[in-house]
Amino acid sequence: MQNRKGFTLIELLIVVVIIGILAAIAIPKFANTKEKAYLAAMKSDLRNLATAQENHAAEYPTVGYATAIGATQVSGTAASTPSAGVTVAPITANAGMGWTATATHTSTAKTCAIAVGSETNPLLGTAAEGEPVCQ
Repeated sequence: MQNRKGFTLIELLIVVVIIGILAAIAIPKFANTKEKAYLAAMKSDLRNLATAQENHAAEYPTVGYATAIGATQVSGTAASTPSAGVTVAPITANAGMGWTATATHTSTAKTCAIAVGSETNPLLGTAAEGEPVCQ
């Protein structure tokens, strides 16, 4: 009798099938995780913009909220620089009474928006003040 070492063809095929099943389960989960990361980046940028707007309103009480993203530079600090791939649309301000802004990402079709003060969130009118909402 010969003592053969190695795997049979059946054993190798079973391993390949198991790896294929695991990959079929894992790939959609990974894609969903990437989408969540893009949404988190957009929400984070909108929250940073809200902080910059509040700083601007406190620094310049006669002006109130800034009407442009570049105008949210308080004391020379760029407080609202968006993350890579994120574009924050121009701010719509209402004479110092409130403002709205939207954010998009190059890798997703979803949009996020935030509203503060007397303004209503453009994506979800029932959203809480200062709460970034994505759709």
